[in-house]
Amino acid sequence: MTDPISKSLKKNRRSFLKTTAAAGTAAAVGPWVISRSALASSGEVNILMWSDYLPPGFLKAFEDKTGIKVNYTGIGSNEEIINKMKATKGRGVDICSPTNMRSPQWIELELLQPFDYGKIANIKNVNPAMLKVGDTEWNFGGKGSHWLPHIWGTEGVAWRTDMYTPPRDGEIPSYGDIWQSDVTGKTMMRAHSGMLGAGLYLETTGELEPGAMRKAYEDEETMRKIWQVVTDFCIKNKAQVKLFWNDADSQKNGFLNDGVVIGQTWDGPPSTLMKDGEAVQYRAPVEGALAWVDGMSMSASAENLEQAYEFINFCYDPEPAGISIDGGTKEGWGGHGYNSAVLGADKFASEGYSKLFGSIYPGSSLENLWPWPKEPQWYADVRTEYQNKFTSV
Repeated sequence: MTDPISKSLKKNRRSFLKTTAAAGTAAAVGPWVISRSALASSGEVNILMWSDYLPPGFLKAFEDKTGIKVNYTGIGSNEEIINKMKATKGRGVDICSPTNMRSPQWIELELLQPFDYGKIANIKNVNPAMLKVGDTEWNFGGKGSHWLPHIWGTEGVAWRTDMYTPPRDGEIPSYGDIWQSDVTGKTMMRAHSGMLGAGLYLETTGELEPGAMRKAYEDEETMRKIWQVVTDFCIKNKAQVKLFWNDADSQKNGFLNDGVVIGQTWDGPPSTLMKDGEAVQYRAPVEGALAWVDGMSMSASAENLEQAYEFINFCYDPEPAGISIDGGTKEGWGGHGYNSAVLGADKFASEGYSKLFGSIYPGSSLENLWPWPKEPQWYADVRTEYQNKFTSV
């Protein structure tokens, strides 16, 4: 892959940060800087963001420093973000959080406004490869970036270590493990991405040609041929699935309370369980973990612009960004379990973060990521059609 997201994620996380720091773009670690105007105005900011991205400690620290109250509406999918924004024409929302590859679905909606980098003092702290995605793929009408990187992560395979062991040497899982008879009725997935994972597995069995799932993004006719094969496979083997999850909590509950043994999940929820000492392991599968970057976009109808920019600046401070990964050394702060787009943030995560990261992405996992391709609306619509066929049977 040659896109900037895959380039930066494929590099070792720490070596990438060191290289960037040497170039003079790393964060200056110091006190959290809050503008006088924000302190004077206080007020509130309305955030529409993924349900586990803003830990309680982060929200409290932001409000304590600025006096700005965060009205946080948690969501579980890009479709939910778009539908909520379309329903109100963006009113009542200051910042929402689309994923990097969704720009084709936003460009015609005219629900977002470009950012003024001059109002983001901490923009210098942001991973430049990820920032470039906003400058190119989200530069609607040549008016500037309508998207800023925030948190990155992957979707791969997680399992209960006390009930299951992947059959490969080194315990490297496969999306195909979810579809084996020894875990019938004990798996979970998000329907549409679980189908993508099934397709990547079918590329390894010869039922699909290598590269077929990426080729499906080229045109609708090609996609339908490929996704029909995937859908037939998933329907035939639907008895495997115990649970279709739709957010972070449902993934955690699947392992802890619902009898799930193995599943295709985001990295954040199982990583949090791992840190808490639960018998759960998340790992990038042999076919490649699905990589993404969730960002921040400003609603065209935003009413609290000054407060929104203060929120963004706070997100781009390495200290609160890093503590929010896994709670750092702050008791009761909480963590989202993903990775930050902020350079130097990892220094403020807990001492166990590097070990956890290595366990999740062993060996050449970072070189084998499967970045989500840019997704046009026709692709999303057809995928929903096949997803409904799978889930409604």
